[in-house]
Amino acid sequence: MTSKRSRTDWRGYIPAMLTPFAADGALDLPTLARHLEWLHGEGMHGLVIGGTTGEWTSLSPVERRQLFTAVGAQMKGRLPLLAGCTSYTPDEAVALAEHAAAASFDGILLTPPPYLKPTEEEIFRFYEAVAARSPLPLCVYNWPPGTGIDMSLELLTRIAAIDNVAAIKQSTGVLSRFVATFFALREQVRVFGFSMDEHGLTLLRVHDGDGTMGAGGVLGRDQPDFYNNLWRGDIDAARACGAKDRLILDLWYTPDLVGRFGSGPAALKAGFAALGMSLGGVRAPLIDVDDAGRQRIAETLRAVGKL
Repeated sequence: MTSKRSRTDWRGYIPAMLTPFAADGALDLPTLARHLEWLHGEGMHGLVIGGTTGEWTSLSPVERRQLFTAVGAQMKGRLPLLAGCTSYTPDEAVALAEHAAAASFDGILLTPPPYLKPTEEEIFRFYEAVAARSPLPLCVYNWPPGTGIDMSLELLTRIAAIDNVAAIKQSTGVLSRFVATFFALREQVRVFGFSMDEHGLTLLRVHDGDGTMGAGGVLGRDQPDFYNNLWRGDIDAARACGAKDRLILDLWYTPDLVGRFGSGPAALKAGFAALGMSLGGVRAPLIDVDDAGRQRIAETLRAVGKL
């Protein structure tokens, strides 16, 4: 039997893209198109569209489909595309997956249903039901800060055995949890969540691995170049790129992966604005970063040579 790992080519640095909004709060499709070209030009290895960083929680069902359609029409075949399909029911997730497939996406990213805090058996059956009907392979997303649910290794192992599950994104912020998941499941599915620091670099050098689904891609080429340099054997160059990503993580986020100056999307939009690439503000109930936060964000970007 062919390993499920070989069914996809997902690897490297795959950022979760922000969703641009116009001044009146509507989807800003022209800015979206320009930002897609910028991310592609900076060498990203794939994109996650409409995930948490993309503010799916404030998008209407129509807008989520509109986003997938626009991105697919522009980027199909140019980069691996994953659609954020997190929903409260299997039917909702499958409907989004079907739309993403029609828009030429390559996979979906899916957390357990948030808010309800289902049991482990309910979570397993949720993934089983979506996987059975999704036309695209699934990347399972374990993100306790956002969902309030931290899936155990035993549950992830059960889910990884489902035929249409191709990858796991393990984002607990706890290194030991990621390492345990990686060694338990790496032969079966792709495992994302490597930190781009000495810990991650050591694991990748000794044991290989798949990559990082990071947030936003605000550092541009430095983030995919962490992996490009690693793959070509230039470890010092990889270390230098990873140090910039680490600084962003340490200064903009808490150890629990929660934004320090506001929400993650707000901080990243402030970062892109500082770089001269406005993607608009965030939608309520999120609020934009205040002046003090913007100053701290600009200082970080200056420290890593981006300003």
